[in-house]
Amino acid sequence: MKKPILFTVDDDPQVLRAVVRDLRSQYGNDYRILSTTSAKEALASLVDLKNKNEVIALFLSDQRMPEMLGVEFLHQAMALFPDAKRVLLTAYSDTEAAIRAINEVQLDYYLLKPWDPPQEKMFPALNDLLEEWQSKHVPLFQGIRIVGFQWSPRSHDIKDFLSGNLIPYQWMDVETDEAGKEIIGINNIAHKDLPVVFFEDGSFLTNPSLQAVGEKTGMRSKASKTMYDVTIIGAGPSGLAAAVYGGSEGLNTAMIEKRAPGGQAGTSSRIENYLGFPNGLSGAELSRRAITQATRFGVELLSPQEVVSISLKDNYKIITLRDGSELNTKSIVITTGVDYRALEATDVDKFTGAGIYYGASTTEAHACRDCDVYIVGGGNSAGQSAMYLSKYASRVYIVIRKKDLSSTMSSYLIDQIKNTPNIQVLGETIVGKVSGNEKLEEVCLEDLNTQTRRQAKAAALFIFIGAKPVTDWLQLDIIKDEKGFIETGRDLLKYESFKKSWKLNREPFLLETCSPGIFAAGDVRSGAMNRVASAVGEGAMAIKFVHEYLAEN
Repeated sequence: MKKPILFTVDDDPQVLRAVVRDLRSQYGNDYRILSTTSAKEALASLVDLKNKNEVIALFLSDQRMPEMLGVEFLHQAMALFPDAKRVLLTAYSDTEAAIRAINEVQLDYYLLKPWDPPQEKMFPALNDLLEEWQSKHVPLFQGIRIVGFQWSPRSHDIKDFLSGNLIPYQWMDVETDEAGKEIIGINNIAHKDLPVVFFEDGSFLTNPSLQAVGEKTGMRSKASKTMYDVTIIGAGPSGLAAAVYGGSEGLNTAMIEKRAPGGQAGTSSRIENYLGFPNGLSGAELSRRAITQATRFGVELLSPQEVVSISLKDNYKIITLRDGSELNTKSIVITTGVDYRALEATDVDKFTGAGIYYGASTTEAHACRDCDVYIVGGGNSAGQSAMYLSKYASRVYIVIRKKDLSSTMSSYLIDQIKNTPNIQVLGETIVGKVSGNEKLEEVCLEDLNTQTRRQAKAAALFIFIGAKPVTDWLQLDIIKDEKGFIETGRDLLKYESFKKSWKLNREPFLLETCSPGIFAAGDVRSGAMNRVASAVGEGAMAIKFVHEYLAEN
């Protein structure tokens, strides 16, 4: 944690050196000492310190300075750091001005020159002031801060991106957070330029792209090598497992992720049926552990980055990325997983990101405190989301087409939901329409049996329905089933197009697509089991087949 600052200003360099020496000797272990001979320079630096979220515990200013009087400096400094203690350093002839300043700038104390010995004439007074300051001081959040509108889709995207990448941040709603209003005012940032992301070094980005935020936080979006043994597209559980095994077994491995590691599993607040974790773990924690493992084995993660096409040249694969750059690789494992289907209800698109979210319950839970929220979907992800939101929301309603959850959700989750008094399951019901002004305010619930409709207040609607494979980007002639999932292994033999294109003397490996050296694993693969454990297993298995493919080439 950063140390609080003692900030001193005096135009006399000799006096300033003496002040700094005494302050450092007494308080150097607990505070940082900043000093300058220029009051104007000091005021300019305060804005930068504010942007860095620094804390100033005490100002110590000389009274007679050529640029401005010490009282004037303290008055302007007070606007930026109102909680800092204010001490004036003055000659005996200026004591009257110092006494007036007690009322004018709420001066806490004044010290007379000379202050020798400091043990008697300086430290006792400053000790009392700093003890009082410490007793009231609440440490500020140290890290990235986002200032924006709660119901802004752009603000939501940035929050969801950072949380998905396990980067801590502080959210500041510009309409309700005084500190948020203050910092955009200090930097003259207009509301039209929100959201704005402030970084620990004091810099900030207005309405930034996710890639700009990623680069600023140290993520890599450019490949560093000219050729990779295997490139994994997608960093869900299957992709992470493939990366760990690829890296640990000596393959030159790259992994490309367009948003954040973990995939759909990464948004789960609690996975309780994953082997080896009897108390469960969050999807974010599972992703963090896997990324740490992969990084330790030398895997290169490119994120946020998106693959737009794959082309073939001899036995090599050329991956074209969204920014136009290319990556060369000997083999590919596609682990792009699945995405939630869009809810077919009137005006859903209008409020997506402004009260309606696909997944993202962990990101927006705090905004739902003491409100009614709705979840559409009856799978495990919906159940985990309901349990998490029940800690914040007044009531959580699970809306499903079926009569109950028994055929779609694990029994342990059903039992938890039954024993949570503020969760209610609305069976044989759909959301037919949503409404509001700038954000979601109401949902229209339709009873499938009676066809009756009713309006209900809703602070948020979280959608967890179905699963569509993330394969629309794949323009290469890869065989998919009727739903768009990638076909692999012996299942390819039933396709006439496969028989015409496959020219090798062997059958495709178990997880190999119709294009030799390109594999698919996890939920994106036709016939996958749609469980975290099975996805991890397929990711590990894919590397075994990558080895076999590389050995024959």
